[in-house]
Amino acid sequence: MVITASELRTNIGKYLLLAGKQEIYITKNGKSIAKLTSASADRVAILDSLVGIVPKEAAPQGNIKAERLAHK
Repeated sequence: MVITASELRTNIGKYLLLAGKQEIYITKNGKSIAKLTSASADRVAILDSLVGIVPKEAAPQGNIKAERLAHK
């Protein structure tokens, strides 16, 4: 969803609730300036980006991503 900064200012509560379900891009003067998204979605994206960085020998046995998500 794309909204203007003025629309966000006017209806901040509405967009905070929607951010839990979808990403909201905020524009000002026709240019994208920010993205409002769920905090938990960012955690999953971060975990996905880290997969494969740690050498297999240094990583503990088991599914690290599943273990981290279970602790939410």
